Amino acid sequence: MQTLFLKSENKEDMIKAAAIIKDGGLVAFPTETVYGLGADALDAEASAKIYSAKGRPSDNPLIVHIAETAAVENLASEVPDKAKTLMEAFWPGPLTIILKKKTCVPDTTTGGLQTVAIRMPSHPAALELIRKSGCYIAAPSANTSGRPSPTTAEHVAEDMTGRIDAIIDGGPVGIGIESTIVDLSEGAPTILRPGFITKKMLEDMIGEVKIDPALENPDSTARPKAPGMRYTHYAPKGELTIVESSIKSGGELYDDYRMLDDIPDPSGGSAPSTASVINAINDIASNALIDGHRVAILTTEENADCFEAGHVITVGSASDGGTVAARLYAALRECDAYGADIILSEAFAGTDLSGAIMNRLIKAAGHRVIMV
Repeated sequence: MQTLFLKSENKEDMIKAAAIIKDGGLVAFPTETVYGLGADALDAEASAKIYSAKGRPSDNPLIVHIAETAAVENLASEVPDKAKTLMEAFWPGPLTIILKKKTCVPDTTTGGLQTVAIRMPSHPAALELIRKSGCYIAAPSANTSGRPSPTTAEHVAEDMTGRIDAIIDGGPVGIGIESTIVDLSEGAPTILRPGFITKKMLEDMIGEVKIDPALENPDSTARPKAPGMRYTHYAPKGELTIVESSIKSGGELYDDYRMLDDIPDPSGGSAPSTASVINAINDIASNALIDGHRVAILTTEENADCFEAGHVITVGSASDGGTVAARLYAALRECDAYGADIILSEAFAGTDLSGAIMNRLIKAAGHRVIMV
């Protein structure tokens, strides 16, 4: 298959892309979170092509992207008041809401579930593509399944050239991690995937919001209720391990992955990692290099000069979760470009985006975490 390379600022290119979607084809396009791989959400055969292109399990649901809030009534059989409140507060933007679906939404789009995941992106190219095509667009991230999500058109091309009809280049994305997913299809509102819209932000609008237990205790055999819930996801080619301090600077033991509480570490979690983490990474890296491995280290700007061995990749400042989120997937792909077979990373805690960042990093590592 020949893949067209299009520009978001070119009107003719956007008309071509919209026609491909309308005709049942696949187009990768930028959103404010990551690049998505789009097809007509109400066309069962078109949605099925997404799974084939990505090598994605067919029980992993897709997110339906819309350009007008009114479209929700055409896709969902029930729209509770709390959903309407969140739509008004956060759409267009990086929030996906799960609702009970109408029969017009095919099972190929929902992964066989009786619910549908819906969001309205804020990126102008995404909204233009939806409107010009006249379709609701089902779109997971535009990468091969399990790999780091793409934050540039070049990342998409690495994985998808020859697999899809077109790639729209809209430049680097702004946020860099996928949308928050909240389930409002039954019972209490529940976060299935953390993102830029935090638990506190949601609770400020609708009251108590729960965290799905699978975020803490993943079950790789269970059918995922939302994208990104499988045990290993977003992974580089090399073996990634997170090295984290088990002690706060005040002396107390850390709780297990306290990331989703939206409360930065009171001891100053935005400070550089402890000496024990730096020493452990240096020791592991040195031994791995002696054994003939290619080693990459993911770290913050504050600690970049502390590592003595391996290829050091700076993700961002320890105090700026937005920068770390925007750089994370590109850093993981840089590890692949370097040819690293051993990758060591600090934990990036202490900001209001740490929950989302560490959710992605832990899944990329397959839950390999060393506490020191």
